[in-house]
Amino acid sequence: MRAQTAVSAVQSGLAQRLSGGQQFLASTGSGGPFIGLFGTVYGIMNSFIGIAESNTTNLAVVAPGIAEALLATGIGLFAAIPAVIFYNYFNTRISAYGTRSDGFNAELMNGLSRQLDKGA
Repeated sequence: MRAQTAVSAVQSGLAQRLSGGQQFLASTGSGGPFIGLFGTVYGIMNSFIGIAESNTTNLAVVAPGIAEALLATGIGLFAAIPAVIFYNYFNTRISAYGTRSDGFNAELMNGLSRQLDKGA
């Protein structure tokens, strides 16, 4: 039925527009902790380099690298946690919209079918 095809095309276009930002949120949520981990490794490496250059484990030598590591971890988590929360929120809302849209589509097709049966 042509009406079914037209409604399905509109539904598909709307679903695609609604889920447009989901890829960014998913990438940020999954990649953020790894970027933070990379920063952590980099900060710890700087601490070890400082220890090797000064031949001492003084807190003044180790602290800057540890601070970099903690900051990188925090930034990675600060980006990832909200991204995952919003991804899940929007994914649930988009799914609910799809369910309502499918229900509307079925009711519309039933109504059209009844009208065609009455007229024919």
